[in-house]
Amino acid sequence: MNDVITIGEAMIAFDPVKTGPMRFVNGFERKIGGAELNFAIGCARLGLNAGWISRLGDDEFGKYIRNFARGEGIDISQLELVEGYPTSLNFKEIMESGDVRTFYYRDKSPTLTLTPDELDEAYFQQAKILHITGIYPAIDPKNQDVIKKSIELAKKYGLKVSFDPNIRLKMWSKDEARKVLSDILPDVDILLAGDEEMEIILGEKDPKVIIEKAKELGIGFAAVKQGDKGSVGYFNGEIIEAPSVKPAKVVDTVGAGDGFNAGVIYGYLNEWPLRKTIEFANTIGSMVVSVKGDNEGLPYLEDVQIKLGEKENIER
Repeated sequence: MNDVITIGEAMIAFDPVKTGPMRFVNGFERKIGGAELNFAIGCARLGLNAGWISRLGDDEFGKYIRNFARGEGIDISQLELVEGYPTSLNFKEIMESGDVRTFYYRDKSPTLTLTPDELDEAYFQQAKILHITGIYPAIDPKNQDVIKKSIELAKKYGLKVSFDPNIRLKMWSKDEARKVLSDILPDVDILLAGDEEMEIILGEKDPKVIIEKAKELGIGFAAVKQGDKGSVGYFNGEIIEAPSVKPAKVVDTVGAGDGFNAGVIYGYLNEWPLRKTIEFANTIGSMVVSVKGDNEGLPYLEDVQIKLGEKENIER
């Protein structure tokens, strides 16, 4: 049985070999990106069983991503390579501050070939949590039907629905994002959102106001991410504020939110106290930004335990 399953696109991510405006960068290194895949990797490295539903191009890039995901221990039984749809790409621009801009090349995404009736009901029966983001439905309106069907199956078989809005304004407008993502919220059990994203969806940026609105929608668990200000969590009537964990150095901010999400889900499934869960997730986020790449900084459980002082770092 999978602890968590997710649906989303993965891409080849080209990272610049030096910082600065992309037009002045002459070399890039091939890596792998995609919020949902990053999340699955983060979960797998913590020791959870993670499954990934997706489509990739039947090309060299698609085969590379498939093999990489398999190597991370992710269940790829619901992944297919499709002909005639090239694997999507993105190029990153990284500034000295660690700030990142991403330029997408994802027209004719292979995920467009995934239809609602192709979702395997048995796969949902054998999982505990469905994790979705706002990126997948933003790729194309067709994907919104897949998300709706996946939520329907999750509810049918008793899965908790975890949701990160992950709004990408290069992919759709604020109005489009608000309309689609606000419709998802009533079906969410675990909300993992940035304060700026929730301002777009709900018109509120204050974490405690966001949490109150989430409670009104029936959301049982909420974690509001505030970047270097830390995060605010809610569960079972308790609200806690957890400061951010200062990284050694901010190198690349991409993937920090996905790592945070994986940390929350790990704590949630292990029935940890809210504070322990949020502090664990904050720690993972700080570890991710210290490493260049979308998922290279996602830590293994032992790494986080050492960082938290829960385990001795024994040099081998």
